[in-house]
Amino acid sequence: MNKAQKEIMLIAQEECAEVTQAISKVFRFGLDGSHNERTNRERLTEELGDLHCMLELIVESGLVDRSELLNASGNKRKKLMQWSQIFEDENV
Repeated sequence: MNKAQKEIMLIAQEECAEVTQAISKVFRFGLDGSHNERTNRERLTEELGDLHCMLELIVESGLVDRSELLNASGNKRKKLMQWSQIFEDENV
């Protein structure tokens, strides 16, 4: 791994923690709960966007192959369809 790839991985790790914190705030105070004039939905959206950017950079830097990532994502969806109740709701 080169210096840039290490930095990408480090920032991605930080963004994962920030997504975790944003989700915790949603559970504690609701999606529409607000703090400092921003809703938890807005914070969650921003943090997920930041993480999405880092995932793209991970792919672009060659750390992970895009097709393999998409395949792994599809496999996770199949497992969720089998083992979770997520897709019982018509809105998903």
